[in-house]
Amino acid sequence: MLARLTSLTVRVTALAGGVGGAKLVVGLQRVVGEHTTAIVNTGDDSVIYGVHVCPDVDIVTYWCAGIADTQRGWGLAGDTFHFVEALRALGRDAWFSLGDRDLATCTYRTQRLAEGAGLALVTDEIRRALGVAAGILPMSEQPVATRITTTDGDDLAFQEYFVKQRCEPEVAEIRSEGIESAAPAPGVLAAIEAADVVLICPSNPLLSIAPILGLDGVRDALRAHRQVIAVSPIVQGKALKGPADRLLNRLGHGSSASGVARLYADVCDVFVVDERDPDEAGKVAELEIEPLLADTIMSDGAASERLAKVVLGV
Repeated sequence: MLARLTSLTVRVTALAGGVGGAKLVVGLQRVVGEHTTAIVNTGDDSVIYGVHVCPDVDIVTYWCAGIADTQRGWGLAGDTFHFVEALRALGRDAWFSLGDRDLATCTYRTQRLAEGAGLALVTDEIRRALGVAAGILPMSEQPVATRITTTDGDDLAFQEYFVKQRCEPEVAEIRSEGIESAAPAPGVLAAIEAADVVLICPSNPLLSIAPILGLDGVRDALRAHRQVIAVSPIVQGKALKGPADRLLNRLGHGSSASGVARLYADVCDVFVVDERDPDEAGKVAELEIEPLLADTIMSDGAASERLAKVVLGV
């Protein structure tokens, strides 16, 4: 049963990745401020141009700081790309468009990691420097690499699939390399246990949320939690952004709210279905998960805040 919360000091922990996750974390930050903690996927992290890039962590951080390029969905508003343009002029196949100010973030991260700082500490330093109220935690400090096996038999690093090949190859398998030996980052399990509500954001369930759930202890912590709410990233059979719908269909889960709910059935108490999909609510209820109909499309910060309030019941 969805709990009605009477205080805006409720502690919320959100599992997030990508633009859909970032938008909901923005709404949560507007509603409960520093009582929000985002646990963010690091399965798409990569070393590119010699620097440690954390795309999902940076997307969430930049959106919460109010400095994201909201048209692209990634990077910083008004950023320039002189660095990658210069690399291309030198003949380098610089297919990953890392902005100049974005490069500064990644360079800072790389230097701090080389000095022996953990990724959780470095992530916190960056979010504080950018004035973000919400806490932001990488899911793990050990490398977990999302890899894609295509139907042609190619084995692709995530960024090769997602950026270089624009999600065009047909996917046969998604795996998280290194997940067996990786541990949740410091503070991750504590943030779940201390939260009044845990939210699974409308992020890609296979690329962004699955790596977090695959870490040792995370799924058990969610099963034990008193209130876990997930928000569907699928509206009328389609993903609002990215390849989630194609991947869900291709890998046999079905591109629907109920298909996503089935992936979370063992940990989820309430599942938020977009109001445009009323028939999906009944299918979610058949999974013994309470459905909640709401407008899940976050077109701007105000819409993100409205959805956060609906989900939290405030």
